[in-house]
Amino acid sequence: MEAFPTKETIKRLRQEYPPGTRIVLKSMNDPHAPPSGTKGTVVYVDDMGQIGMKWDNGSSLSLMPSLDRFSKTAPPEKKRSRGMER
Repeated sequence: MEAFPTKETIKRLRQEYPPGTRIVLKSMNDPHAPPSGTKGTVVYVDDMGQIGMKWDNGSSLSLMPSLDRFSKTAPPEKKRSRGMER
């Protein structure tokens, strides 16, 4: 069983993974895990150090930084809308 993360660890995680950060999953040891390569957006970091996610496939399973493998990825490009041409 792992010890609770320190306040310093939580602070570091919140600075490193603020809401809106894009993540790509490498692996997660959970039968309900999204597939490897799934991308998602950080929603929050809780007081236990879990990273709350909104995965692009609709899942909301949180990441556990000490157990799961993942990395940051660039945010999706915003589509530019064209003005009406005359």
